Amino acid sequence: MAVALPKDLRQDASLAKRRHAELCRQKRVFNARNRIIGGDTEAWDVQVHDQKIKEATEKARHETFAAEMKQNDKIMCILENRIKRDRRNLCRAISDFQQSFQKPETRREFDLSDPLALKKDLPARQSDNDIRNTISGMQKFMGEDLNFHERKKFQEEQNREWSLQQQREWKNARAEQKCAEALYTETRLQFDETAQHLQKLESTTRKAVCASVKDFNKRQAIESVERKKQEKKQEQEDNLAEITSLLRGDLLSENPQQAASSFGPRRVVPDRWKGMTQEQLEQIRLVQKQQVQEKLRLQEEKHQQDLDWDRRRIQGARATLLFERQQQRQQRDLRRALDSSNLTLAKEQRLQKKYMNEVYTNQPTGDYFTQFNTGSR
Repeated sequence: MAVALPKDLRQDASLAKRRHAELCRQKRVFNARNRIIGGDTEAWDVQVHDQKIKEATEKARHETFAAEMKQNDKIMCILENRIKRDRRNLCRAISDFQQSFQKPETRREFDLSDPLALKKDLPARQSDNDIRNTISGMQKFMGEDLNFHERKKFQEEQNREWSLQQQREWKNARAEQKCAEALYTETRLQFDETAQHLQKLESTTRKAVCASVKDFNKRQAIESVERKKQEKKQEQEDNLAEITSLLRGDLLSENPQQAASSFGPRRVVPDRWKGMTQEQLEQIRLVQKQQVQEKLRLQEEKHQQDLDWDRRRIQGARATLLFERQQQRQQRDLRRALDSSNLTLAKEQRLQKKYMNEVYTNQPTGDYFTQFNTGSR
């Protein structure tokens, strides 16, 4: 790896600087329009400067509006998220209350739709001496139980307890709702104050921007009027000078020598050149025909190369397919050998296990292992 020395770097920088200066000089010398007619670069610079100022002012205004819109969007997102969270908490509280205090087992009519009612009920006949059996052999029907009055009294007491519990829960929920509404009202008031403050800042900023833009536009209008007057005067003088130059020059007289360049016999001035001769046109057509023939030859060579590559790709794919098939056959042979070896090992293991079962007939039981660690020694 070559190492760049400081001397080489200085030489390269000097050479690059000379090349850049030469390119700049060629650009100035070879541009016939700027060399002959010229241009008002100062006016162009002033226009570019004014355009940059205008663009910067417009960009600052857009950035201010974007920041205000971003702040408003952020406030709206916060309010929407708070409303969604409150609604989600309310739904979760209702669901928890239903799951905790409104289960099917706690309903008054649950005993009528209980799927285990028949299993819980006493059988119609418990013994031959059961007093519920009548003389005719009829058995007790559903609903004719002996503890009807006690059950009814218990249900009434349970309904009264449920009613009192619901009243207490309703009062607690009402108090929590009032607290949440008060907190929400306080938060909304804070957000309203913040929004009013931001609106005042926006109005002040907009007024300041409008005032600065108005002053800037007024100065621009005055400068534009003065500049247009100067440009119009300069344009009239340039037009008069150009008309005089054209009338007295060789352009309208169509002098063929006016297109000759001072940089060589084969170079011309583009704005004075009247066209090529017939010999030059014939030479160009001959070169074009040669280029067409060369292009056709290159296309034919490319076509032959594509055919050769296609043939090689097909041959490679065929060889790959044959190699894969050979590998598959080898894998099948290996699998068969492995299966045969596994069968042999399995037979040997079964024979060894059978032999061990015949030799070791006294197998230890659970009592043998529980006798250890039962004493201090």
